[in-house]
Amino acid sequence: MVGNVGIGGDNPIRIQSMTTTDTMDTEATVAQAIRMIDAGCELVRITAPSKKEAENLANIKAELRKRGYETPLVADIHFTPNAAEIAAKIVEKVRINPGNYADKKKFETLDYTDESYNEELERIRKSFEPLVKICKEYGTAMRIGTNHGSLSDRILSRYGDTPLGMVESAMEFLRICRDLDYHNIVLSMKASNTLVVVQAYRLLVNKMMEEGMNYPLHLGVTEAGDGEDGRIKSAVGIGTLLEDGLGDTIRVSLTEEPEYEIPVAKTLVERYSNRTTETPIAPIEKYAINPFEYNKRKTNEVLNIGGSNVPRIMADFSLKENIKPASFFALGYNYSVPLDKWNISDMACDYVFLGNKTIDFEVPGTLGLVYLHKTWITQKDKFNTFPFIDAKDYLNNVETHAKLNFIYATLDQLDNAFITKINKDKTAVLVIDTYHPHGMAEQRKLFNELILNNCDVPVIIGRAYGDLSEEQIQLYAATDMGALLVDGLGDGIFIAAENCGSDSLLNSLAFGILQATRTRISKTEYISCPSCGRTLFDLQETTAKIRKVTSHLKGVKIGIMGCIVNGPGEMADADYGYVGTGVGKITLYKEKNVVKRNVPEKEAVEELIELIKSHGDWIEPQ
Repeated sequence: MVGNVGIGGDNPIRIQSMTTTDTMDTEATVAQAIRMIDAGCELVRITAPSKKEAENLANIKAELRKRGYETPLVADIHFTPNAAEIAAKIVEKVRINPGNYADKKKFETLDYTDESYNEELERIRKSFEPLVKICKEYGTAMRIGTNHGSLSDRILSRYGDTPLGMVESAMEFLRICRDLDYHNIVLSMKASNTLVVVQAYRLLVNKMMEEGMNYPLHLGVTEAGDGEDGRIKSAVGIGTLLEDGLGDTIRVSLTEEPEYEIPVAKTLVERYSNRTTETPIAPIEKYAINPFEYNKRKTNEVLNIGGSNVPRIMADFSLKENIKPASFFALGYNYSVPLDKWNISDMACDYVFLGNKTIDFEVPGTLGLVYLHKTWITQKDKFNTFPFIDAKDYLNNVETHAKLNFIYATLDQLDNAFITKINKDKTAVLVIDTYHPHGMAEQRKLFNELILNNCDVPVIIGRAYGDLSEEQIQLYAATDMGALLVDGLGDGIFIAAENCGSDSLLNSLAFGILQATRTRISKTEYISCPSCGRTLFDLQETTAKIRKVTSHLKGVKIGIMGCIVNGPGEMADADYGYVGTGVGKITLYKEKNVVKRNVPEKEAVEELIELIKSHGDWIEPQ
C-alpha cells in the first residue's frame, strides 16, 4: 500500500509520473502535481536531493491535501540517507537507488575479496537500516529502484555492467528489508537500453521466485526521449514486460511536460483491461529461447532477408488508390523529375506489398514489389517483383519465384507438412500473422515451434491494425513487434494498418521499432532524461536544439541530462554526453569520461559539435 493506493496483487496497473519543478517552489510543484493528477496520475514523485527539499515535502503535501487531493506522494532519493529518513516521515513512499544510496560510484575498477565485499555490505546495512525502520514505523512504502547506469563500483567489480548486476544490486537491499521484516516494497530495473530493461526485469522475477519472493514491479524505460521515439522506446520496454504478465505500476519517461506522459501510460495499460482469455494458447512445453540474454535466431539468407542482414521493412500499399511515384515519398524514396532519378533516404523501406494493385512506372532498384500470387503471375517478368503466397496454395505447389517467395501463415497452419516443405525451400520467407487477442504470445509460440523443428526459414513479423489513433498504433505495434525483436526473433516487420495514420508515419514507426530494439540503426539516438526538480536547464528546449543540428548523425547516441545524478552513470549507453553541472554551465562527456567542464550554456551545443568532430563521428548535413 502506498497511502490509499494498492500496488500489486489484484489491484489495477497503476500510473505514475514525476514533477519537473524546483521542489523548493511549493506553489509551482503543487500546481504541476494537480495537472498530473487531473490527467490520471495515481502517484506523484518529487525529487528530494537534500534535507531542505525533503523537509519542504511537508508543505507540498499539506497544500495538496488542503485543495482536496489525496494522491500519494513519492520522494525520489539518490545520494542522501538523511533526506530519505526525513521524507519517509512525511510522504507515502520513498524511492532509493541502490547504486547511489550508501554505496560508492567513482567509476573505479576495484578487486574485492569475499571478505572486503561483505564488509562493504555490512557498511551499507548500517546506513540503510535506519530508513527501513522509519518506513516500518510510519507505514511508508519503498521502491528499491536500480538504474543500469548507476551501478556501484562494488557491483560492477563482481557482476559487470549487466542485468545480473542490476538484479543483485536490488536484491542486496531487499534482503536487508526482509531481515527487518519490512515488506511494503516495489522494485524497478530501469535502463535506456530496452534489451537491458527486459532482461533485467525477467531475471529479477526469476531470482525472486528462487528465493520465495513476489514483490510488485514498477516498470519504466529511463531517458526514453521525446515525441515518437520516446513513445516507441517506452512501449518496446514496458509493453514487452506487460505482455509477459509482469508489471504492477508504470511510468513513461518522456522529455515533455509530465502530464503528457499520463495518456501514453494509460494507452499502454488499458489494452490489458480488455484482454480476453477465451481462446487459450496451448502451453509451451519446451522453451527454446533464453529470455535473459539476446541471441539472434539463426536463419537462412534469402536475397537480402535473414542470415546476417538487418531486419527488413515491408510497407503496405494494398489498400491505396491511385499509386504514383510521389506515393513513394512517404516510404523514403524521392523522385526527381528534372534528373529522372530516385533519391533514397536512410529510412527507405525495403519492400512494398501491393496486393492486387499494379503500377506502370519504374521504381528504385532497391525496392521490391510484392503482389498477391494471382496478380504476380501477370507481373512476374518485371524486375524485383515477388509473390505473396497463402500457406494452403503453397502446399498445393503453385508457381513460385526462382529466388524469393513470401509465404503467409498463422500458427495453426504450421503442421508437419508445411514445416517440412518450407524448411527445404531456400527461396521461402515466412510472413506470419495472428488474429489472437494475445497475438504476441501466439507469434512467440510460432517462433518456438520453428526453432524446436530446426526450421531456419527467415520470418517477417506481420501485424494488422485498424481504426487506431497515431499514438495507439505507435504503442501497440512497438509492443507487439518489439517484444519479439528484443528476443532475437524476426528478420523483418510488416505493419498493415487501415485508418491508423499516414504512410509516412507508419514507415517512420517501423524504423523506430527497429531502432528501439537495437536491431537496425537508421538515425541518431537521443538518451534524454524527462527532467525533474534537479534539472539545471530547459531540457525540452535544449533537446530540440541539439536534435536540430545532430539528427543526421546516423547511429550516434547522444545523452542529454539535466544534472549529474542523471549524468555519466545513467547515460552509460551514450557516445556523447551533454550534462548540466551548474546554473548556465554544461559539462561534456565522451562516453563516461569528462572532456570539458563548466562550458557556458550558450556555447555548449557548438562545443558538443566540435567534440563529435574531434572523434571522427561528424558528417556534414546534406
